Amino acid sequence: MNALTDYTIHLADNALIMGQRLSEWCGHGPILEQDIAISNIALDYIGQARNFYQYAANRIGEGATEDSLAYTRTEREYKNCLLVELPNGDWAQTVLKEFLFSSFQFYLYHQLRKSREEPIAAIAEKSVKEVTYHLKWSSEWVIRLGDGTEESRNRMLNALDELWPFAGEMFDPAGYEREFGIGLQPIRDSWINKVSAVFEEATLPAPAQERWFQSGGKTGIHTEHLGYILAEMQALQRTYPGATW
Repeated sequence: MNALTDYTIHLADNALIMGQRLSEWCGHGPILEQDIAISNIALDYIGQARNFYQYAANRIGEGATEDSLAYTRTEREYKNCLLVELPNGDWAQTVLKEFLFSSFQFYLYHQLRKSREEPIAAIAEKSVKEVTYHLKWSSEWVIRLGDGTEESRNRMLNALDELWPFAGEMFDPAGYEREFGIGLQPIRDSWINKVSAVFEEATLPAPAQERWFQSGGKTGIHTEHLGYILAEMQALQRTYPGATW
């Protein structure tokens, strides 16, 4: 594979694993309206993943399909960031993770809309409309919980302690990102400004912007959590290879 194919798979893996995680809330949301909202966000991510996988499969050839890329690769072949594979935790942890990730995607997709690779630019153009809603939805929840009751604020602080060490990996370029020419520093600057503004409104402390962070996911070194996700997500295809509805 070359850098473009690897990067496309990275984008697809991020969206797929995030969508899979959020789908676990279906039927378990705190209220019916938000249950439907987070389920729809999960479907948006699955749609993004499908588009990126289809493009990657066309580049790979040799019988590759979106399904084979999603359901038959091993854990070490996935290139998603560690952040998206972390467990949902409580509602506060889920909405904070969605906020940190969707704000990153928002600025990333705006950059990718100008990509020299027309299929990538087209997918980004479509996806940025969805991510704009994801960012609005998650921002409102972060503010609502952070500036809410003592209980909700404490849950947000606990979520911040849990998730912040994994956020920096989004801006640590893998080799295929460097080769493709992704400028992550401008995205990081915009992301920091957005996160700081929302945290200020939520009366949450701005986390230290240290350079240390957990990493490895972009190059296939994952937490134990991804293995459990794949075991559930890939069970049908691995038991009945090539099965379709």
